[in-house]
Amino acid sequence: MSTLTLTAFRWVPPVAQGLVRDLRVRWALEEAGRPYQVRLIGPADQKSPDYRALQPFGQVPAIEDGELRLFESGAIVLHIAEASPALLPPEPAARLRARAWMFAALSTVEPPILTLNVLGMSAPRSDGVGPVRDEVAARVDTRLDSVAAFLADKDYLEGGFSAADLLMTTVLRVLRDTDKVASRPVLAAYQRRCERRPAFAKALADQLATFAQNAPAAR
Repeated sequence: MSTLTLTAFRWVPPVAQGLVRDLRVRWALEEAGRPYQVRLIGPADQKSPDYRALQPFGQVPAIEDGELRLFESGAIVLHIAEASPALLPPEPAARLRARAWMFAALSTVEPPILTLNVLGMSAPRSDGVGPVRDEVAARVDTRLDSVAAFLADKDYLEGGFSAADLLMTTVLRVLRDTDKVASRPVLAAYQRRCERRPAFAKALADQLATFAQNAPAAR
């Protein structure tokens, strides 16, 4: 099996550490037992023609897997999952349902959470955004309530752990400075269950170690 190359940031501020989306790909690779190496980039690399040819928006992650060059964390996780029984169930209908939850995590649950982050995760970020922020926060609550209701009698979204749970967990982690997950015991237990996996611990430790090694010198 060839070694995949994953791009990741050399360093980000502490507020973003543990949330950068290469974590999703690292986690999937660890679950799949797929060998990989990391190509670290910084602001100058993001603007370079070479990197823009790989990732048109200059973001992370992107991968080079043999002749395949792919960007967008969800697409990359799906690519890894399609080749790994550890990340997608074998039965066709269950496999489709797991894929549906992968899309739901990124298309239904994550967008209002990211909008809330822009407006102010715990309180309005600026004057005048309060009413809009309240509306977005209510939408986040509705989405979380729906996921919690679905998981009420389940450990995972589709049978055993899958790429759907991997993506949903990374989305829930964006809410770490709020009580929105903690106030929903089903979701809190679900997130803990997924984060207890050795592959997640390894992926997170590796990402954080990179940031620690490349932290700017204190002034």
